Amino acid sequence: MRATTDLDGLGLDQGGHLLIGHALAGLRPGDELTVTGHHPALGTHLAAWCRDNGHRFDDGGGVDGGPGPGPAKLVITKGAADEQRWAGASRAGTANGPPRARADPRWGLAARGALVEAGGPPIGAEWTEREHVWADIAPRLYAAAAASQWDPATAVDWSAAADVPPPVERAVVQIMTYLVENEQAALIIPARLLSQLHPHFREVMQLLASQAADEARHVEVFSRRGMASGGPLGTSSAGGRASLQTLLGEPDFTTASFLLSVLGEGTFLDLLRFVHEHAPDPVTADVTRLALRDEARHVAFGVAHTAHLTRADPSYLGTLRLAVERRHAALADTAGLNAEVFDALVLLAAGSWQPAAIGRGWQAVQELRRRMDEGRRRRLAFVGFPDDEAAALSALHTRNFM
Repeated sequence: MRATTDLDGLGLDQGGHLLIGHALAGLRPGDELTVTGHHPALGTHLAAWCRDNGHRFDDGGGVDGGPGPGPAKLVITKGAADEQRWAGASRAGTANGPPRARADPRWGLAARGALVEAGGPPIGAEWTEREHVWADIAPRLYAAAAASQWDPATAVDWSAAADVPPPVERAVVQIMTYLVENEQAALIIPARLLSQLHPHFREVMQLLASQAADEARHVEVFSRRGMASGGPLGTSSAGGRASLQTLLGEPDFTTASFLLSVLGEGTFLDLLRFVHEHAPDPVTADVTRLALRDEARHVAFGVAHTAHLTRADPSYLGTLRLAVERRHAALADTAGLNAEVFDALVLLAAGSWQPAAIGRGWQAVQELRRRMDEGRRRRLAFVGFPDDEAAALSALHTRNFM
């Protein structure tokens, strides 16, 4: 088969190689392509290009166009190098389909669905099995997360007047200090999981990235609300930090997601609702409302992913049970929830130091703890635990809430 392409005055160093490549793409090895053109260095450049790309070059007796005033007329015989280059290539799944059951480390950073040339550097991702990271809801959750991003500078009216009594303000400051501490842990964990996830599971990667961005905003708004009155932040207990540290050290994707999102952030949803319900000022109400919306997505993914894995492998419930028991044992000698945080929640709900108000605040916090337990039991049952075991595991959850 023969073909012809005319470069006119275009040189190979000006994009002419694209036209030649386009013409060769329709030919088989051994077919000839006649190249015409009148760039003064066409023959020299084409000879070098053919050597680099595995094609045979015939200059017709004169490298730069031969005798006569007309355009150069040069012949390329297509070689097999291009076919050989891609002979060992494979598709990294399909671009518009679900991810493969296992992502090949040799795909590296290739886009899902790309034709991957053999020989590139493999990626050192720890999690390459779909069942270990996936949830069918992940694409929808990422779309919701992308559409729901908010700017701390404009989503909250920081100028809103807040005539909060000093004792209640101190309680808010202590609660915000506690929230920041927890959200910093919740930022680190998805970032760590993200760094070890194969990019073939792009929807999960995108979702974890948006989750880390959410937590970064929460750290900002809770810090800003805590400092709004101009005083120092509250206290940080050793037991609280120890509780969060156990989350940071969890090595497995699913157990880390389970402990953080199904148990920790799930419990955190009830806490944020409580603070929002009893917020003494518009700013506190706004920052907890916005954070609550984000955290609900995080919990939804954690629950959906854990259920996805346990339904595929019911024996994994034993691994999750051991993770809860191991964390409980590690924290058995700690004090649990910072007493200052507990007292701050009572005072927030009370609104004053009046005995009757404090009584109501105390009862409100007890009701909060009951709702937290009920929510944990419901989520544990959804991922596959029998009701009695869900109750027992919920009771082992850290007293630090998260």
